Amino acid sequence: MSGLSQHDVTARIESGLDNRVPDKTSRSLWQIFRANVLTLFNAIVGSSFLVLLLLGRWQDALFGLAAAGNAVIGVVQEFRAKRSLDRLAVLDAPRARVLRDGQIQEIATADVVRDDVLILRAGDQVTADAAVLEVAGLEADESLLTGESDPVAKDTGSDVLSGSIIVAGHGKARVVRVGAESFASRLTADARRFSLVNSEIRNSLNRVLRWIAWAILPVAILVVNGELQARGGWQDAIATGTWTAALVGVIASVIAMVPLGLVLLTSVAFAVGGLRLAGHKVLIQELAAVEGLARVDVLCMDKTGTLTEGGLRFDAVHQLTPTPDPGWQQALGWFASEPEANATARSLGAAFEDDGGFQSVSYVPFSSSRKWSGVTFGGGNGATPTWILGAPEMILAPGNSSSGDPAPRAAGGSADAAARTAEPGHADVLEQAGKLAGTGLRTLLLAGADTPPGASKTPTLPDGLRPVALLTFREQTRSDARDTLEFFRAEGVELKIISGDDPRTVAAIARRVGLDVAQGYDARSLPEDPLLLEEVMGGNNVFGRVSPDQKKDMVAALQRLGHTVAMTGDGVNDALALKTADLGIAMDSAAPATKAVARLVLLDGRFDRLPEVLAEGRRVIANIERVSSLFLSKTAYSIAIAVSFGLLQWQFPFLPRQLSFTDGLTIGIPAFFLALMPNTRRYKPGFLRRSLWFSLPAGLIVAASLLVLNAVAPSAGTPGPEAARSASVLTLTVVGLWILAVVSRPLNAGRVGVLAAMCAALVILLNIPLAQDFFILSWPPTGLLLAALATGAGGGLAIELLAWLHGRKFPR
Repeated sequence: MSGLSQHDVTARIESGLDNRVPDKTSRSLWQIFRANVLTLFNAIVGSSFLVLLLLGRWQDALFGLAAAGNAVIGVVQEFRAKRSLDRLAVLDAPRARVLRDGQIQEIATADVVRDDVLILRAGDQVTADAAVLEVAGLEADESLLTGESDPVAKDTGSDVLSGSIIVAGHGKARVVRVGAESFASRLTADARRFSLVNSEIRNSLNRVLRWIAWAILPVAILVVNGELQARGGWQDAIATGTWTAALVGVIASVIAMVPLGLVLLTSVAFAVGGLRLAGHKVLIQELAAVEGLARVDVLCMDKTGTLTEGGLRFDAVHQLTPTPDPGWQQALGWFASEPEANATARSLGAAFEDDGGFQSVSYVPFSSSRKWSGVTFGGGNGATPTWILGAPEMILAPGNSSSGDPAPRAAGGSADAAARTAEPGHADVLEQAGKLAGTGLRTLLLAGADTPPGASKTPTLPDGLRPVALLTFREQTRSDARDTLEFFRAEGVELKIISGDDPRTVAAIARRVGLDVAQGYDARSLPEDPLLLEEVMGGNNVFGRVSPDQKKDMVAALQRLGHTVAMTGDGVNDALALKTADLGIAMDSAAPATKAVARLVLLDGRFDRLPEVLAEGRRVIANIERVSSLFLSKTAYSIAIAVSFGLLQWQFPFLPRQLSFTDGLTIGIPAFFLALMPNTRRYKPGFLRRSLWFSLPAGLIVAASLLVLNAVAPSAGTPGPEAARSASVLTLTVVGLWILAVVSRPLNAGRVGVLAAMCAALVILLNIPLAQDFFILSWPPTGLLLAALATGAGGGLAIELLAWLHGRKFPR
């Protein structure tokens, strides 16, 4: 079999039979533009902007420039994030292995054509639908397609679907469907694409925006009537032309209700978070994954590649009999050189050579669920025909002598339970293996047999296994592991180590990196009952001999306990758990399928990137909650002012340009800085409830302060409309800055600097003639000035009381 020729490939590409589909790893430029510009609120703002221009009141249309600037910033920020993340995603794209012109080639997924012969090996993600031609123990995990987690054995003639993962064996398959006809491009693109997906923060904001959209029309009608009645009634206002001033007041009230910058700052915060993490070699495949970062309170880690460097070094042979079965060294050499050998078996190559004297007649490849592989040689040269290499307790445990089933469940989950119940000779071997594993060494057993493994869809161990030698391997812990784990413990994140290795080995590695653990829990004794599993997961932190299905179930159990779970891993056997976790984190060495389902990929494989990841997530989400309180307070007081002044048939107390003035000082400018400042507070669910519990009362306090001011204004003399508006602006700004100070707590140098700058800007602008003329502001008469300052201070004290009550109800 030689595969397609180059001429065949070219012909199929020209016929459109290749695997190319649009590689959309993110939203298109049009989608970004539409999401930031073509919105309901932008339509309201744009219409109001045009009306004011037609009325010749361009000075009151400043909010239109602010809205346009917000839209431009949003488009630019998201497009920059898209370009950066697209480049990283392309660098990280999986590749296909094909047979062409008699040679194996690695090509881009998009370059696969119909009738190509795929070379499939353990860890590969199938890139196009194909029909199996040759197999050697080929098993595929189709859980990403069907939801069924059991590996499916593939025979000659069966189909292997794109998107499935090869978990054992190897084989060849001819491509039958490519491009849009297959699962591959859709599945991989969906898994790798970053998008502004649903999240509590985003859903909460969208809910608030829907409420505001419903409120705008009735409030506007109420304000229209109040404005015209305050100007002598509908007929007089229309006859005298004062309806234009009334319309300006209506526009001011409507624009004040729209939280122009809130959605923008949320998108920008997510996008900036993605860019910052990209600078740290962390690929975010979904922008909203930063919310998951902030909420994580349990981190599950695979040992290999996460706590250890991943590379194994062969340590020593521990012979179990003075006269071992003949051919054992050659068998080890064969296991080391077999094309589908895993990293552990390959490390034997430095000590054992395959001299080519043995020819295999059957082979059972390694499976992470069986934890053993086997080979039967032909030739009748006097050597033992069958050799099994794998985990000692999986090979010698009772019930495994004639089946591939795991060991019986032992009470308490002890890895020594198998040794206590095994056959007498085997018990000694298991005890010796346990002592070696307890020192942190990975331990394998080589056993011989006279009959081949059972040939069925589920391979079984042969009878009469004879232990020949224990093989030990040494792992190097990551130099950054101890400090990284210490950081997570200090941040209140619970740590769980979940590994397929011997629990004693895993516990020894855990102690090396600073975890206080006596022994690991043997996952073969994990209870199947969900409630009992939750109890075990809550009481243990180190687990060994965990199967891929168990990893997924363990993560799900932690989630049922109310935890937000992050999972790190790099092996194919981690893919299910990463997909189930709230936040899947793949290392750079991970198989393409594992990276495809992860939300984050550590592109340089540095475990010590995770503290930066967590800190960035907490910064983004805590700051979004902080600035949302500002914007929602403004929306609340805008509605309250519009309704109360409309019902009282008073003129709306602000011009649109004056609201632009107060918004810039108390919300817009400071919110931009607050959204990008450091913030280490851990995120808790209930974002909208907490924000509204503060924002709604705060809005009512502001509205009450302005009502009091405008009620007492006549007693301070007979101020004109300009002086009354100036006093209202002063009161609103004082209370607004007080809200800003409360929301900014705990204060630090940066936040104090922002507050001081806004206060200074207020004083400076009120004393600059050009600003006074533009915003139609002036210092009110003494009596009205004192009233404005007094109502502002009273509102500020009420805000302080509200902040105290809020802190009692929602402690940090």
